[in-house]
Amino acid sequence: MSEESNVNEKKNGAAGDGVEAALPPATPEDRAAALEVERDELKDRLLRLAAEFENWKKRARKEQTDAVSQARESVLKDVLEVVDNLQRATSSNAADPAAIVKGVELVLRVAQQKLERYEVKPFEVTGQPFDPRVHEAVSRVESDTVAAGNVAVELQKGYRIGERLLRPAMVSVSSGPKQPKAEG
Repeated sequence: MSEESNVNEKKNGAAGDGVEAALPPATPEDRAAALEVERDELKDRLLRLAAEFENWKKRARKEQTDAVSQARESVLKDVLEVVDNLQRATSSNAADPAAIVKGVELVLRVAQQKLERYEVKPFEVTGQPFDPRVHEAVSRVESDTVAAGNVAVELQKGYRIGERLLRPAMVSVSSGPKQPKAEG
């Protein structure tokens, strides 16, 4: 075999082996047509991916909305149980104030148990140094028993969910003992 035919055989595959080499389209028109087909396939895949992504976003939004609704329903059912108990306590015909107080205390205990179920717990503030991150100061009071700058009176309990603050405690802060007026 001549050297030229040997080179041609290598370019086009071994002579007589039945395998044709993948050659680019012979004409520019064929090449353009092949590129258009490839472009159309990629465009179709892109459109499918975009549609799948939109469906996923809708599904994720619905799942999030459903989860929020279920959580809200769970909490509200527990609140309704407390409300039912309060209605029973106030509608009873008990003329004994002690019995009414006892009923309200029972309802309060149930409400505290419900809060604990959701990891909501009050925190102690009286006598602690004032901290604006967890206390809301509404007044200053003179106090002989509580150092200046510490919480003297808790007006409304503060609560945490786990380690996160749910509601700051409303407090009065001590300004220290009453200063005697200097006479002059």
